[in-house]
Parts: sequence; C-alpha cells; structure tokens
Amino acid sequence: MDAVGEEIERLYRARYSGFRHAVAGIVGDYDEAHDVVQDGFARAFAERRQFRSGSLPGWVWQIVMRRALDARRRRRPGALEDEIELDFLGSDRDPELVAALLGLPPRRRLIVFLRYFADLSYEEIAVACGLSVGTVSATLAQALASLRLALGALEVSR
Repeated sequence: MDAVGEEIERLYRARYSGFRHAVAGIVGDYDEAHDVVQDGFARAFAERRQFRSGSLPGWVWQIVMRRALDARRRRRPGALEDEIELDFLGSDRDPELVAALLGLPPRRRLIVFLRYFADLSYEEIAVACGLSVGTVSATLAQALASLRLALGALEVSR
C-alpha cells in the first residue's frame, strides 16, 4: 500500500466516530451514517492518486460530505444541502441547546457542527466546505455569538 493509502487508513481508524457523528447530522440516522462513511472512505482510497497536496483529512471530508449529501437527497428530495438534522442528538437531553442550534442559519449550523460535533479543524472545515479559513473562523465566531445570545436570554428568562 502507498503512503496516501496508509494515511487514509490511519485517518479512518483515528477519526471514524467524528465522521459518523457529522454524517449522522446530515443524513439523520447513525446506521446510514456508518454506511456513508465507509463508502466515502472506500471512494477516497480508490481515488487516492488524485490527491495532490494540502490537507488529506480535508480532501477525505469533501468526499464523505458529498456522499452524505447524495444520501440525504435520495432520502429527502429537495432538502437543503447544508441543513443539519439535530434530532439524533436527543433533544430531550438538552432541548435549549438543540433549539439554539436550530435557530442558526444552515451554514453557521453546519460549521458549528463540523467543528464541535465532528471535531474538524478550521483548515479541514475550509477544505470540506470549499471556504477560506478566514470565512470559517468568521462564520464560527458569528454562530457562537448567536448561541451565547440565545442561551443567555434563556438564562435571564428563568
């Protein structure tokens, strides 16, 4: 096996759960997320010679995200591509947080989700979403400010 193939295998072993969490948020189901992540990694492995340089994890995320969005479209035609489902998080555990996250615009929700639920770095999010690192940083800062306001307002009203 070549070096890129070995790195893809290491990435799968080290970060599988983060990938599955992120994909579950997109497709709305952990079992389907497992299949999508495996399919995405298999595709990345098969296409590894196309990887030139940069962030290999970000490149793999692009492939897995495309597979997740394809699965979501098949399941729910017409759904927004960058909308994240939070039902699987169990809104009964922290309904205020889920409500605050659902109050975010879809792009901000996606970036929060990729950062804090999938544990991606800013660089990996940038590559996966086709954005600059600065845009990821600014979007995340805006999202966190909105969440602080929403959750802070909740505290004041109690």
